[in-house]
Amino acid sequence: MYIYLSVPGGVLAALFLDVRFSAFHFHELSCLLIFLYEVLQQQRIFCSQFSRLRCIFYPNRKNMVIKTVDLRSDTVTKPTEGMRAAMANAEVDDDVLCHDPTAHRLETEVAKITGKEAGLFVPSGTMGNLISVLVHCEVRGSEVILGNNCHIHIYENGGISTIGGVHPRTVKNNEDGTMDIDLIEAAIRDPKGALVYPTTRLICLENSHANTGGRCLSVEYTDKVGELAKKHGLKLHIDGARIFNAAVALGVPVDRLVQAADSVSVCISKGLGAPVGSVIVGSESFIAKARRLRKTLGGGMRQVGILCAAALVALRENVGKLQSDHKKAKILAEGLNKIKGLAVNVASVETNILYFDIDEGSNMTVQKLCKNLEEHGILVMPETSTRVRLVVHHQISENDVHYALSCFQRIMTGAPSENGIY
Repeated sequence: MYIYLSVPGGVLAALFLDVRFSAFHFHELSCLLIFLYEVLQQQRIFCSQFSRLRCIFYPNRKNMVIKTVDLRSDTVTKPTEGMRAAMANAEVDDDVLCHDPTAHRLETEVAKITGKEAGLFVPSGTMGNLISVLVHCEVRGSEVILGNNCHIHIYENGGISTIGGVHPRTVKNNEDGTMDIDLIEAAIRDPKGALVYPTTRLICLENSHANTGGRCLSVEYTDKVGELAKKHGLKLHIDGARIFNAAVALGVPVDRLVQAADSVSVCISKGLGAPVGSVIVGSESFIAKARRLRKTLGGGMRQVGILCAAALVALRENVGKLQSDHKKAKILAEGLNKIKGLAVNVASVETNILYFDIDEGSNMTVQKLCKNLEEHGILVMPETSTRVRLVVHHQISENDVHYALSCFQRIMTGAPSENGIY
């Protein structure tokens, strides 16, 4: 890491420092910057850096933040320079009239990757899932079978019910994100009871499964659910917000992983790091209906190629980084599990998401831990009163992981890790 110290008129000094700091080493750096500030108190000190390591210097020692590591979600990434350049130079037209060439390229590319006939860009994964459910469940009072812990059921405002009149029938999600096949089949309504029951028309899966820690549904399991759906004349939709993470972790091509699905919602702004958007894929007739619903829901945008250009860069550049993200998540999980007072199911960390629990009897609370971490520049997502979620993405380096672990260690135990490094 280079730190440039400058005053009006030119650079005063340039220091080269190893970026693999522990919290203790950053404290020493803080003291150095304070000393230089006091020496040059008549001047203004500017600190800048490279390698995504942010140094923010404040004269007030209590408010000094040396580094920011944002582990709240993979949705917090900033557009890369390549994305910004592509957005600035994107070839665009009116996409509501189906004339935006960049949107067409993105939709065609995602459809090809997933092995489907056509695709449609939508502003969000929530809209993508809603549209998909409504296309498959055109008749109000239809029923969809889905996991009790899935994103569609918990985090999408009940849109399938409030907007679509679709009734959710939940089946228990197992710890690996699956639902037992026999329980899915048992949840399918008997057509003979149509006088009193909703009509089952759709099954939804989520892969990877966020609320179970980014667990991956195997191709064998997905195929079995697809066979069950066909047996009963139902459709299968996959919420593939992080389908690329699942494919990389399983070592299975995306098209094979979703082969059994009639539709898939693919988010480009999570693991892949684009600023906005998802693409839903399916048959040409499915996408034709989806396009009309997108307009109804207010998702029809004009020169949307500006956003699609960034998504194309994400597909080209960031899929190859997912394996590294998974490795860093595993390092983070293993390190946290070594810290007294914290517990992680390391074996369950398959992709870029992990949860840790604070041990019962610990003097630390989630609220206090999150506050202390934020003071060290570490941002996390509290899940419950005892559980916290962390998500790794392509703008989190391995050095960021080690720094975060050092901060956790100091906060939980009051002592730096051995040799100051994890």
